[in-house]
Amino acid sequence: MSSKESNDTAKVSKGDIVRLEFDGWTDDTGDLFDTTSAEKAKEAGIFNENLTYAPVPILVGGGRVFEGLEEAIIGSEIGAEKEVTIPPEKAAGQRDPKLVELHPVREFLKQNIEPKSGVEVSMKNRMGVITSVTTGRVRVDFNRRLAGRTLRYRFKILSKLEGEEEKVKAILEMDYGSSEGFKPTVEGKKMTILLPDVCKYDQKWLLAKYRVVTDLREALGVNLIQFVEEYAKKEEEEKKPATEEMPEAEKPKEGDGQ
Repeated sequence: MSSKESNDTAKVSKGDIVRLEFDGWTDDTGDLFDTTSAEKAKEAGIFNENLTYAPVPILVGGGRVFEGLEEAIIGSEIGAEKEVTIPPEKAAGQRDPKLVELHPVREFLKQNIEPKSGVEVSMKNRMGVITSVTTGRVRVDFNRRLAGRTLRYRFKILSKLEGEEEKVKAILEMDYGSSEGFKPTVEGKKMTILLPDVCKYDQKWLLAKYRVVTDLREALGVNLIQFVEEYAKKEEEEKKPATEEMPEAEKPKEGDGQ
């Protein structure tokens, strides 16, 4: 497989996989809310040690970024910096007042959650943020983060991935968070991926693999995808206990009364 990445002046099309660096601000306040730069995240006070700050792989047209940002990426030249302002309807959507709800404090105490403003909570398979706490009541906003906000992005397409191996690795990074240990091979319209041992026990992989399949079909045009797990038996020498001979002097003699 080729591991070549294209860095010429070709333009990005739907279905391409590219590596993207970006900064995103709320347009009205100028607050940085997302970035691929650790230095900028620290400067803005939004650094998260659990995140990896680096250019990210994106399957263009896969719906992994806001619609307005994706539209700006399509047709962009590789290596050129670009800035775009995105209205709410092409970002996180308009705010819905009906998604702001009041819940009794006891609902949170049952989950061992101390309700405080700004805490993210999960209720009935919905993610929300606590916005206020009053006597016996907690206000939770189930709107998407950044709903109702106009956003501004500055981004650069660093490269377009061309080789099958690089595309597979990028999709695994995008959908699972890592490509380490995966060994893909392609024969015509069939792809086989040997999985690393970690996937045998990782719940995250069980959830991610269906998205991986969808994105691989979209990006590489394969019809059949097989995931292979290996369970190798460790060869160990069988150790047989040695039979110890009783010393001649201690063996019972014929005629001894035993």
